[in-house]
Amino acid sequence: MADNSLIEWTDATWNPVTGCTKITRGCDNCYAQRIAERFRGVAGHPFERGFDLTLRPNRLAQPLSWKRPRMIFVNSMSDLFHKQVPTEFIDQVFDTMEQADRHIFQVLTKRSSLMRSYLRGRYGDGTAPQHIWCGVSVEDDLATARIRHLRKARAAIRFLSIEPLLGPIASLRLEGISWVIVGGESGPRARPMDRQWVVAIRDQCQRERVPFFFKQWGGRTPKAGGRLLEGEEHNALPAYMEKEMNDAVQLAS
Repeated sequence: MADNSLIEWTDATWNPVTGCTKITRGCDNCYAQRIAERFRGVAGHPFERGFDLTLRPNRLAQPLSWKRPRMIFVNSMSDLFHKQVPTEFIDQVFDTMEQADRHIFQVLTKRSSLMRSYLRGRYGDGTAPQHIWCGVSVEDDLATARIRHLRKARAAIRFLSIEPLLGPIASLRLEGISWVIVGGESGPRARPMDRQWVVAIRDQCQRERVPFFFKQWGGRTPKAGGRLLEGEEHNALPAYMEKEMNDAVQLAS
């Protein structure tokens, strides 16, 4: 687990699974793969196997030892709902998240139909607890089926990570969505993001009163283009979040 994450919309990362495979053009310049493959073949390194999918059961209990409440991005270096991750292992990840309810867990996937099915099987007619946020990555108009799957998922808090935003999204529907993040691509082959694509999403979020978070413009490095959209930062979070985290801090103190 990495505390003090450099990802603007979270506090820490927890990777009980690492490695993945590409399924969409949003994966083309995957930052996680780029990081992991640097260390392929380095004996004893956590990424000795590069970006090959790897279960890490020794990390399952990590959040239980973190006393200070945090927002935790689950599997920043993988996808929990990859087809090669056994359901029994996903169960153990959710067991930990349910026990460590002083934290907020942010579960993000591109395998939206698999997440929808898993949540239905685990929670039946109920929903995942409010401290387990479930989200999907969306990069362009062709990926909006993931949003439809998410709206049907048994989750109390649903969010969109529209990053890297690679084209306009004309058919964005926000019913049942609690939070929207937008960001541009970073890295040596970063594809540009048009200002109008971002503004259109921001304006729709404002009209529909959905909290909007602008992560970055992107570029060769994540910080290259800064975070200002029309002269200001946008850092909104789901409305109930601040109260929940404040209450958790008081209980832990």
